[in-house]
Amino acid sequence: MHLTRFRIRQSGPLSGRLTLPGDKSISHRSVIIGSIASGTTRIRGILQGEDVKRTMQAFRDCGVRIESQGEWLVVEGVGLDGLNAPRSEIYLGNSGTSMRLLTGLFSAQNFETVFTGDESLSRRPMERVVKPLRSMGANISLAEGGTPPVRIHPIDEIKAIEWNLTVASAQVRSAILLAGLYAKGQTRVIEPKPIRNHTSIMLAQFGCKVHRTGLEVTIEGRPNLQGQQLEIPADFSSAAFFIVAGLLVPRSELVLKKIGVNETRTGLLSALELMGASIQLDNFELVGNEPIAAIRVRSDSQLNGIDLAPALVPLMIDEIPILAIAAARSKGRTVISGCEELRVKESDRIRTVVIGLNALGIEVEERPDGMIIEGGTFQGGQVDSFGDHRIAMAFSIAGTVAEGEIEILNCDCVNTSFPEFTDVARQCGMELVVEGEQVDE
Repeated sequence: MHLTRFRIRQSGPLSGRLTLPGDKSISHRSVIIGSIASGTTRIRGILQGEDVKRTMQAFRDCGVRIESQGEWLVVEGVGLDGLNAPRSEIYLGNSGTSMRLLTGLFSAQNFETVFTGDESLSRRPMERVVKPLRSMGANISLAEGGTPPVRIHPIDEIKAIEWNLTVASAQVRSAILLAGLYAKGQTRVIEPKPIRNHTSIMLAQFGCKVHRTGLEVTIEGRPNLQGQQLEIPADFSSAAFFIVAGLLVPRSELVLKKIGVNETRTGLLSALELMGASIQLDNFELVGNEPIAAIRVRSDSQLNGIDLAPALVPLMIDEIPILAIAAARSKGRTVISGCEELRVKESDRIRTVVIGLNALGIEVEERPDGMIIEGGTFQGGQVDSFGDHRIAMAFSIAGTVAEGEIEILNCDCVNTSFPEFTDVARQCGMELVVEGEQVDE
């Protein structure tokens, strides 16, 4: 299916119990760690988005057998030292997670690897990832400007390291930890503030010794990783769009089932509750050391603008675009700061959100590390996603409460993280039309 643009009209009450796709972050890590474990890893609920498929293909290119068997993805792990040299460059599409995490893992191999990506990925900075890896002994070359392609030269041995992160980046920390698996001794990463911890949780599940103290995480190198049976929770970042939709569209009530609610991911819930949102979590479970719950939202509260606490930003970095949509429909002013990291996502998300809000009649001021949004009413208009999946989906939610129809351009990108987005949107009552829809025969 090929998606070119969305048209969204003001929608009636939204309702339903929604099943959402698997968590993208956890899906990537399950394939990565399963591939270098010994034995078989069986994964249920994995995200079948384009980004995760790029990670799967990267390991297939290195000799790992990965195949679907009914509802399971089966990974036949080759062990820590069992990867083969790829026969050619590995193309990672638009997947920044693949590029950064695999650069860490492959920096410790004794063969050469070259990672390439599409135009967007080829503009994204890699120096922050490569710098600590070089300190560990990795031999990595980047394009001029510190961007992909990433050429990793073979080395005999990677060294353990203690590294202080200067940016609260879970991807940089994960790259260091994955390289540290191949080092003798302990690799320790110290964070400036709490960030996503999926990598350390999953490494421990596969048998790696992981020690967590405050903002420090330490792993023991050369672990005996063993294949596991995994359940992937539904993706909180995908749920975020429907959480906000359920709050904004009058007389709506939505239940989102079995959503991952790891505390390092749910800053959006804290921000929305500070704005006055009515959100309820039920049916808590622990699946593979990851907490899940049903999230119930109702549109029975007035949202008010807030000054977003900087401490929440790393816990909701991917949800800033949809928070901006909620802020634009709130009473008063919302100040979002401390999120300069958004400048180097699939698009410059600060800039693209500001352009989109302006196009729909919302008063917004762009700042170097965020924006100031004055609550108002969305007018109809045209918004360009700039090829960014989270921008496309965030402004789709704006369309449900706009005074006129909203057209969103360049929506193919939604397939990177949420291929079922349009189906789920229509299921709960959104008035969404896809134009340029082509079904492969």
